[in-house]
Amino acid sequence: MASIAAAVSVPTFTGLKAETRAAPAKVSTNTVVRMAPVRASVRSDAMETVGKALLAASSSLLLVASANAVTVKMGADDGGLGFYPSNVTVAAGEAVTFVNNKAFPHNVVFDEDAVPAGVKVEELNHEDYLNAPNEQFDIVFKTAGTYEYYCEPHQGAGMKGSITVS
Repeated sequence: MASIAAAVSVPTFTGLKAETRAAPAKVSTNTVVRMAPVRASVRSDAMETVGKALLAASSSLLLVASANAVTVKMGADDGGLGFYPSNVTVAAGEAVTFVNNKAFPHNVVFDEDAVPAGVKVEELNHEDYLNAPNEQFDIVFKTAGTYEYYCEPHQGAGMKGSITVS
């Protein structure tokens, strides 16, 4: 008869207690052993604290996700010239993240005749070239309307896009 013992440990968090119990030994290969459930002694206030921490963390992630509503690749995965997706919609106050993908260098320049009235394209333009894969920048759009943009070195090849802000 072989005897096997296993310990089960419950992870600890601040304010929580871990309880360890040994599993019953297996008597023989023909005997079925039933294991009692492992229970952790947990105070309800500690669980409330953990719940609040999880809620705060998930809320932070939602804020980050909503602040950067869309990611636009600069260059297709196969090296084609373009913005992917080329037409996007975001809410006012949200950011579009532009990521250098392929066939660089790329930049983003807004057409001053194709942005909402009163918007200064100089504040939106990212005229510096991105020269390496995965370089990125964000642009926050505050004014509702349609914004048309292009990549300066590849405009003639049709590398253009538009952003609709609601």
